[in-house]
Amino acid sequence: MGMKDQFQEKSEQWQNQARQKADQAREQMQGRGRRRDEDMDSPQHPQHPQRDRDQREREQEDRFDQDYDA
Repeated sequence: MGMKDQFQEKSEQWQNQARQKADQAREQMQGRGRRRDEDMDSPQHPQHPQRDRDQREREQEDRFDQDYDA
């Protein structure tokens, strides 16, 4: 195997490694985006609509209790 062949083979290996790393990075970014969407669906998430509704109801109940106690 000549020097040119070795260089070409090594170059192809590096290209394949670079493609694999790029694919892995892309998959990680997609996974993070998906997790954020799933987190938004969780009632524990601060911006979840049900959580806001529950919090407003608790505040109204607290105000009612304070008014009733006074």
